[in-house]
Formats: sequence, structure tokens, C-alpha cells
Amino acid sequence: MQEKKNVLKFIIKCIAIPATAVFIIYLLNRPYKQIDDEKYMDFWGLRMFGNQIQLEEIDVANVGSSHGAYNFNYTMVEEMGKECFNFGHASQTYAYDLALLKEYGDYLDGGCVLFIPVSYFSFNNETVNEEEAEALSVKYYHFLSPKNVPDYDLYTDIVTTKLPILSAGTDILKLFPNLNLTLKVQAAEGEDNGINLEEFANRAWQRYDRHFNNKDEYFLPERIEELHDIIAYCKEHNIVPVLITTPFSQYYTDLVSDEFLQQFQSVVDEIVDDTGVSYYDYSHDERFQSHLEYFSDADHLNEEGQQYFMEVLIDDVTELQEELY
Repeated sequence: MQEKKNVLKFIIKCIAIPATAVFIIYLLNRPYKQIDDEKYMDFWGLRMFGNQIQLEEIDVANVGSSHGAYNFNYTMVEEMGKECFNFGHASQTYAYDLALLKEYGDYLDGGCVLFIPVSYFSFNNETVNEEEAEALSVKYYHFLSPKNVPDYDLYTDIVTTKLPILSAGTDILKLFPNLNLTLKVQAAEGEDNGINLEEFANRAWQRYDRHFNNKDEYFLPERIEELHDIIAYCKEHNIVPVLITTPFSQYYTDLVSDEFLQQFQSVVDEIVDDTGVSYYDYSHDERFQSHLEYFSDADHLNEEGQQYFMEVLIDDVTELQEELY
């Protein structure tokens, strides 16, 4: 009899302990999911896409990494009565650009002008290690269908969108704000009046180091092929693709070797010849590169620079003029 009781107790423990653990995970997951969503607020426009924009209405848009996300300001174009959208996000590769187009391409109007940034790191990766690349990829599980997520993984989907508490790591401490165990992030120091040239030059080197150093290959064939795939998608869906290299400051371009620039230009020229798309290069444009007042750092424009850049695009880009006028 005692042996049966022991067996029964063991069975109850085997059921109760996992059940309790699952229940605790469920209770913690609900509030943590709200905290986790805050990490992706920069993607909120995509997650609410259907509620914001009617089908087949976008006239001008862009994809791209940070050079797309932070350099295009469409206020002026929207004031001209055009619907615009910025699909760019930091470190976004061509694979994710294409995935976004496949997911949301139906929202682009026929004849929509799509700016496709071609940056010095576009044919490699802006992410510097596997951990950073993985952190980037999980974001897209929140607003892409499984069929459109590059290298989709079911487990990653579950722990990212359904049970984020399982991949919370130290972020779980955010559930207990009174513990105050999280590290404080210090804002970068700058000068309120004018531009700190030494700091600007230092950040230019940091950007160059991130984009160029410790790279085995600057021009990966798969990246070039992905850009071809984006252009092909555009042509198949009556979207007008425009390749563009956004403005860089001279503090950034002075660090880039002539050998790399020649190779970069050769790759872009071949893509242009093969596809027939237009390419506009503002990387060394005198209207920008020596005017640091237009830059937030070595290769990203500030708000004033963004607005001026859009004025330049309206004047320079034939495809945009045809859409606007």
C-alpha cells in the first residue's frame, strides 16, 4: 500500500511541477509581451499598416537600412498630395527589403517610385556578428507572414511572438522595476552650440570601422542577386525602382579607399546596365559632404539635411518628377 502511495505522489509531482511552471510562465508572459512590444515601436507603422493606408495608395516609398530609414523625409512630397512610406530600418539587408515588398507590395500604387539605397555595406552585412544579426532577424517575425520571413524558424517564431518571456534574458527584470538592476545607457556627449569636429571625426571612424573592417568579402554574390530580385519584383508589379546612394560627409568618404570605390562603382554600373534602372549617387555631392550642418553623424542626415535632400531629389530624379507632376 505504501508503495502505491509513493508512486501516486511521484505521478502527482510529475504533473504538478510542470503545470505550475507553465502557469507561472503564462502569468509572466502576458505583462512581458507588452514590454517586449515596446522594443519594436519603430516598426509600429508596419504592424498597423492596414489601418493606416488604403490598398494601392502609396505613390513614393523607400526600402533600405539606416541610410533609407534616416535619410528620407517625405513631408514636402506629402504636402504635394502624395502618399509616402518609409520601409527602411537600421541594418536591414536586401533580403528583408524584398520580404517587406512581398508582404506589403499590394499597398504600392501602380507607378510608385521606390528608392532602393545602395550603400558601401549593402553588398555585405551591416551587422557585425551573429548575435546582432539574430537580434535583427527576430524583429521581422512581428510583422511578416511566416512565408515571407527569410530563413523562417518555427521555434524562433514561438518564442518571439507567442512566448517572448522564454527569450527575455535580462529584460525579464523590466517586470520588476523596483529592483533597479538594469544598466543605465549614457547619452553621447556633444556640444550644444556648433559641431564638435573631433567627436564628428571619431564617429566617422566608428562608422567606417563597422562597415569595412573585419569583412572577408565586400561584395557577396548573394547580396547582388538579392538586389536583382528586388528590381525584378518591382518590374513585375509596375513599381519604378530607383537606385540611390545617399549623402555622406567628407569625414566618412575620406576614409574609403579609391580601390573600393572603383570596385563599388563597377558593381553598381553592371547592375544598372543589366536592369536598365536609374542610379543617383550623392555620396560625394558638394551640396552635402562638406556641410556638416546637414548631418546627425558621418553618414546620416539630420532633419534639416533630410528636408534639403528631398528638395534635391525632386529637382534631380526624373522618375520622381514624373510621379509628382
